[in-house]
Amino acid sequence: MQFLSRWESQRLSTTTRGIPLVDGLPIEEIAGQDWQPSRGDLALPALTLDEAAFAANRDLFLRWCKSAGVAVAPHAKTPMSPELARSLREAGAWGTTVANIQQAAVLLASGERRLLLANEIGGRAAGRRLGALLGAYPDVEFHAFADSPAAVAALAEAARIAGRSELSVLVELGAGRAGARDRAAVEATIAAVLAAEGLLLGGVATYEGAVATPDADETMRAIAVLMERTIAAFALVRHAAPGRPLIISAGGSAYFDVVARALAPSAQADGNASVLLRSGALFFADHGIYARAFAELDRRGGLVIDGARHSAAEGFRPALTLWAEVLSRPEAGLAIAGFGMRDASFDQGLPVPLRVFRDGVAQGLASTLAVTRLNDQHAFLSVAPDSTLAVGDVIAFGISHPCTCLDRWRVILGLDSDGVVTRALPTQFG
Repeated sequence: MQFLSRWESQRLSTTTRGIPLVDGLPIEEIAGQDWQPSRGDLALPALTLDEAAFAANRDLFLRWCKSAGVAVAPHAKTPMSPELARSLREAGAWGTTVANIQQAAVLLASGERRLLLANEIGGRAAGRRLGALLGAYPDVEFHAFADSPAAVAALAEAARIAGRSELSVLVELGAGRAGARDRAAVEATIAAVLAAEGLLLGGVATYEGAVATPDADETMRAIAVLMERTIAAFALVRHAAPGRPLIISAGGSAYFDVVARALAPSAQADGNASVLLRSGALFFADHGIYARAFAELDRRGGLVIDGARHSAAEGFRPALTLWAEVLSRPEAGLAIAGFGMRDASFDQGLPVPLRVFRDGVAQGLASTLAVTRLNDQHAFLSVAPDSTLAVGDVIAFGISHPCTCLDRWRVILGLDSDGVVTRALPTQFG
């Protein structure tokens, strides 16, 4: 594959955050360097992936999917790492979800051949771009969303440019974001697909996270209404496309259990349909928004796998760690660490100090620290008055919201169970 060989021949250097070498080294040789972020071996800040935690999250979720009778196309927008996308597919995922044409191009170039573009693409110009892309990959199985005749027209243009006769369209239902708002919009979209050359009805889709509110009960009511609308739209699509295998797609990383309970019975009753989730962030978990989401899932009954209940909060383990060094202790009660808004997510909560190391030895000081605010390159930490935290100490931070942290990094560094760097995972956010 040309895409992968390009990365395999790349030399990592100090032009990439985290890499300490001035002259660089081939990316495939990184495992032999015995780098440990806790010892300060990396050029901090650096973002690392706990390989064992990621694999455990993957295996747990795929077991749950099998037990729940649903499939998953993990959303590649979270890490935009072709290597991780491939690993999830090889472990049993249906395929891969992308959010736009650029992401589709990255995944197709890396060898993926079953994609769900979980979004409208735009107008006819976007249709021409998508058509040119699909024309280069005639063997790909491709599904895209449409919520209006205009969106359908763009996909019809893509099918024409690509020379496709059966480009799959999922009618999207929505509230709060994109998606048809009522039955009339659904019917108009279905009619447009039926009238267009090169398109076929592939099913329905929605996104329940768009109706979430800070109130848990209100959120459950809103999701229930959206699921009812989705089931009603599926019935209309089924009537228009009798006998064809169809997809019912929903499910992010916070309410996938609710979605599966609502939609799986309709797919099973149909006999020729499948529920396809699009969860992505849960494979990474976190110490913030998803930690809270998994605790809420446990309050809803937890993960039921083959009749047995499992704790989501205990089962899903945070896999991402942000490493930074203490740069300054300018005054009592304050420390400045060497990372900022360019390195960490902050839209769903600030990073959380987990562990402190001095010359590779754990110091047990993390409980005395808290991140209070970020600048571009600096983190402000409150420090207990009697803390012995010192300049040069290395702090491991947990993050909140993997999606908006990973997109700040060109390379993620994998760590083994001993905290040693095992590989470099390039990201392709464009």
